[in-house]
Amino acid sequence: MKLGTPLSATALKVMLLGSGELGKEVVIALQRLGVEVIAVDRYPNAPAHQVAHRFHVIDMTNPQALRALVEAEKPDIIVPEIEAIATDMLVEIEKAGLAEVIPTARAAQTTMNRERIRDLAADVLKLPTSRYAYAHSEAELRTHIERIGFPCFVKPVMSSSGKGQSMLHNPADIQPAWEHAMRAGRVSGGTVIVEEFIDFEFEITLLTVRALNAKGEIETYFCDPIGHIQKQGDYVESWQPQAMSATALKTAQDIAYKVTENLGGRGIFGVELFVKGDKVWFSEVSPRPHDTGMVTMITQQQNEFELHARALLGLPVSTTLRNMGASAVIYGGYDSPEGLIYEGIEEALRIPDTDLRLFGKPEAFIKRRMGVALAMGKTVEEARERAKLAASKVRTVKP
Repeated sequence: MKLGTPLSATALKVMLLGSGELGKEVVIALQRLGVEVIAVDRYPNAPAHQVAHRFHVIDMTNPQALRALVEAEKPDIIVPEIEAIATDMLVEIEKAGLAEVIPTARAAQTTMNRERIRDLAADVLKLPTSRYAYAHSEAELRTHIERIGFPCFVKPVMSSSGKGQSMLHNPADIQPAWEHAMRAGRVSGGTVIVEEFIDFEFEITLLTVRALNAKGEIETYFCDPIGHIQKQGDYVESWQPQAMSATALKTAQDIAYKVTENLGGRGIFGVELFVKGDKVWFSEVSPRPHDTGMVTMITQQQNEFELHARALLGLPVSTTLRNMGASAVIYGGYDSPEGLIYEGIEEALRIPDTDLRLFGKPEAFIKRRMGVALAMGKTVEEARERAKLAASKVRTVKP
């Protein structure tokens, strides 16, 4: 791999599609390696916009607008960082040789749709999953729930980060869940998936890296499992490592290997799994850094963003764990179109072995993730307590 000089004719150019907090860290990792980065999102001054060499604001679900931008910027590599992208056009762009899509255009196309990835996992790869069905109407949803039973989950097949997800406990929950999914999905009148509730002990994210080894061949590497707590489908706390049996860990790695091997390409994948004792079930996979993986910024020798940057550039990677750690979310607390003022920073950072990441999002919502507190500890429990305490010290104020 040869890297040139940014903003020159020798530059290696990477275009990031999606410029949130995860994309911001990817940009920083790429810039440290001398890569020229173009950040794209649907709104101006997104977090990654603030650190990229250039940024653009377009509707990334518009295939013509997406192709026109790629033809104008001529990136060497395109890195999708969100699901709301015209993935069919990514396939065309890749086939036309306009740019390499990381990990692959097919991976982005498959994982952005819960129907495609669940069918791949359950029907093609024969991985253990919860029972599930698809519904195109509220009446069809009711029929499927009669078979699957309560409690269960209903999600739009076209959404991400828990948007539109509901947990149902009785028939009275069906209509609100259907309406919520229709409002929050990325396509109106779309399909929902209803999933059986699995009585698991804990959830993990197994960060799985496909990178070139010393022989120039793609090899699969695993980070230590990340435990996390989600509320309404969005993570609020994560820690690393999550304790689990050797049998369960081996099963988790086997599942992650099979699904990422099928999707192909290079880069990091966030594979979400349910665990109970030695049993493991596949849940979802994202072909990019994962929000729960922000904890790696304080736990690993190379965090998930550095791993993604190195893997997509064909460079060596290390998934070495340096120490135990945890992350806790800092919410907006207010609806504010002009951003927020943050107070209590010094109080948060007085807690031993802590750090903060404030994302710089230009608009705040009450439950929008605006930052995370990170902490190390001699034990996972100590790290979690420190991270939660540090997050609680950060106070948000409207301008």
